[in-house]
Amino acid sequence: MFGAGGGTSSYREAEDTNLVILWGSNARETHPIFFHHLLRGVRNGARLVAVDPRRTSSAQWADVWLGIDVGSDIALANAMARVIIHAGLANHEFISRATTGYEEFARCVEAYTLEVAEKETGVPAYAIRDVALDYARADQAMICWTLGITEHHNATDNVLALINLALLTGKVGRYGCGLNPLRGQNNVQGGGDMGAIPARMPGFQDLQDPAVHDKFSRAWGGAQFPKTKGYHLSEMFEAMDHGELTSAYIVGENPARSEADQTRAVRLLSGLEHLVVQDIFLTQTAELAHVVLPASAGWAESDGTVTNSERRVQRVRRALEPPDGARDDLDIICELARRLGCDWGHPTAEQVWDECRRLSPMHAGMSYARLDELGGIQWPCPDESHPGTQFLHARLWKDPVEGVPAPFSVVEHDPPVDRLTAEFPIRLTTGRRLDSFNTGVQSGGYTSPLRSREALLISPVDGERLGIQDGERVRASSRRGSVEVPIRFEESLRPGLAFMTLHFPDQVATNVLTIDATDPKSGTAEFKASAIRIDKLPAGARA
Repeated sequence: MFGAGGGTSSYREAEDTNLVILWGSNARETHPIFFHHLLRGVRNGARLVAVDPRRTSSAQWADVWLGIDVGSDIALANAMARVIIHAGLANHEFISRATTGYEEFARCVEAYTLEVAEKETGVPAYAIRDVALDYARADQAMICWTLGITEHHNATDNVLALINLALLTGKVGRYGCGLNPLRGQNNVQGGGDMGAIPARMPGFQDLQDPAVHDKFSRAWGGAQFPKTKGYHLSEMFEAMDHGELTSAYIVGENPARSEADQTRAVRLLSGLEHLVVQDIFLTQTAELAHVVLPASAGWAESDGTVTNSERRVQRVRRALEPPDGARDDLDIICELARRLGCDWGHPTAEQVWDECRRLSPMHAGMSYARLDELGGIQWPCPDESHPGTQFLHARLWKDPVEGVPAPFSVVEHDPPVDRLTAEFPIRLTTGRRLDSFNTGVQSGGYTSPLRSREALLISPVDGERLGIQDGERVRASSRRGSVEVPIRFEESLRPGLAFMTLHFPDQVATNVLTIDATDPKSGTAEFKASAIRIDKLPAGARA
């Protein structure tokens, strides 16, 4: 937030706050560690509001569930802001001192009356008003979100709408308050922190800043490397489509199954002149590769660090030796560098980390010894006398504010790209389950008493309307393709809404249906909002 790509708060604050809005996140199943902290907060008296199209297992713990229509988050957030402003609950002292752009923002949200919001979101006007007032009046309150906010064609604007609510009420930069994107996979936060972002070097330093570029170049012996922003993932596939990207080196990713519009993704990957895949398993993407580099499992067979959703950097220690033929990622990369003419030697994980600390100010104080002693440290930690930072942006409460004020953003409701029609009348949204992980590469080989086979979950009301029985196999089709899949009735789903996961691509290729409309700012595809129809198969075709 405000220049630092990480959640503003700590897990401990979720236990002590007064109110948590869980927006577009089924944290009970997708972020169970964080959810345990959240439940401690609920038991300590915090109110929990769940904003989600589905009445998820997380929503079942909530005091209030706002069953929002998919893709209408900005309309809801703007309407809540309007309620807060009209009730006289905007924190004008904070706004005038610590923010910019308030007047333009207030003019924008004026159009989002409760009546307009109810029509756009499907949430009753009284419920929108009550949640807005509860959030504004709470002394401490947090907004947490995940892919239900970010897997849309306007993902960045969705996030900005939530940031606006925190700025409007002064609920950032204080203990028990904040804005928290819960990270979807192990060490996603750490990957971004280390520069796995097209225009960023480690520590979120701007690649295109000449001083930053020169600093890294000097540290690397005068090495020459690009000074301009690279492609993000969606742009890579666009470049493949246009013949501008002809080779790819994929490390620990399975885009042949995880990308939206899977048919297109496989076609483009198959058409590359040279594809190298480095992974711990022979994934569906690796099967398309010209070269496969077997890697060790980072969570058990490597040394290093990992960063979680509260920005806490922790040690990872090798527990097992990699199997024969597999090598640590660091060893593989260094050997590739040697063969390409740059001999980096054989650095240890700690030596690599120490180089990072020398170049990234926000990691400077995190020696291995201190990480061991303190059980991890939250960035930023600028020197070895610093304890780490529990929550971000306390600077906004200084008078005068330290650094740049936080900007309000004018964002407007923009419905999903894949519109519902008479031909495609059902909204498919996708997500994850507690027992499985992404495309199933790491979890599919293990049994779980929680796991059931993949199915298209729909409301019993839709099943009756379509003349479909629970367990019946059907054809689900979008504007991009079709799959055959068994139906399972799910009481938590409202009529017109369907749900599937991407955990079992060998059973059902879910991402054949999803749309690859992407947010131009983040490059994230709109996995959460596809339009489908459901057709019966010939009699006797049952799961």
